[in-house]
Amino acid sequence: MDIGSLLLGLAGLAWLLALGMVALVVFNSARGRSFRSGPAIIIGAVVLALALTTVSSGLVFVEPENRGVVISALAPGGYRADSIGPGLHWIIPFAERVQTYTISRQTYTMSSSSTEGQVTGDDSVASRTKDGQEVLIDASVIYAVDPTRVVELHIAWKDRYQDEMVRPLSRGIIREVASQYGIEQIVSSERAQMEVLITEALAAKLLDNNLVLVDFILRDIHFSAEYAAAVEQKQIAEQQAQQAAFVVESRRQEAEQARVTAQGQADAAIIAAEGRAQATILQAQAEAQALGLIGAALQDNPDVLTFRYIDKIAPNIQVIYLPSGQQVLLPLPTPTVPDAATVAPTVTAPISPTVTTP
Repeated sequence: MDIGSLLLGLAGLAWLLALGMVALVVFNSARGRSFRSGPAIIIGAVVLALALTTVSSGLVFVEPENRGVVISALAPGGYRADSIGPGLHWIIPFAERVQTYTISRQTYTMSSSSTEGQVTGDDSVASRTKDGQEVLIDASVIYAVDPTRVVELHIAWKDRYQDEMVRPLSRGIIREVASQYGIEQIVSSERAQMEVLITEALAAKLLDNNLVLVDFILRDIHFSAEYAAAVEQKQIAEQQAQQAAFVVESRRQEAEQARVTAQGQADAAIIAAEGRAQATILQAQAEAQALGLIGAALQDNPDVLTFRYIDKIAPNIQVIYLPSGQQVLLPLPTPTVPDAATVAPTVTAPISPTVTTP
């Protein structure tokens, strides 16, 4: 309870006291009794009641979230030029009054759901797109009264600004902007851009009418049943096409993987063959170098060859028959030492022992 209400209550009690005293004086007079102090009490009660009523009528308390427009019978134009802010204020009793307006944020919602918004039932915004399709748009407008222009708002709209200005203005701008786009654009790529254009246009219009746009929310977009079915069929077809493309890509990757595997195996086989060839070359070079060293050694000592010849056949001979007058079983080979540079590897068959009968 503010001070003005308290004083007004006290004024009411004072008036009741004055009426009670009047009734008491009349009652005593009817019975022939005198009540000398009655008139004085009545006058005092009336004066007190008038004083309290006057003071309570002149005191106005404005809440922090409100601003007040002073309607005055004494001011030019019938109102004070400036609004009054929060706190306790004095106005001229019986000649002025205060109309308060909230400056807190307010939300006006237009929705297809019957449980949302200020209007019961389907209150979504119906609009035609550039390609002739019908869309139903759910939206919310969050706005506030401009604290510096409360007097202008009162003169232009009073307390009808939400129903008579915010609602029709918002619906008209939404329809106008939506008609600039095709339905495919609204559904996908241009929805955000459309929301930006609506916000900019609505902010300018509300500012011209002494309101400040806090935010515009594009809540949802609905379509006709026929178009919704067509969109669903299109999405199914696109999903099937994407699935087919995925299968093709999987097959391509599998083929590429098989090709890479085969190429790797071929490269490995080539590397292995090159390795074997290189090993054969190295082995041949080693054998040639070994024969060269053997040839050089035989050139310096030819008797080594005869010794090796006898040593090779000796383990396989158990009995030797010599003809009469013959001292040698077999003719020993005449060693011919080859040049080390011309020695080449040869393969010799094993020598079988020869037995000669007399």
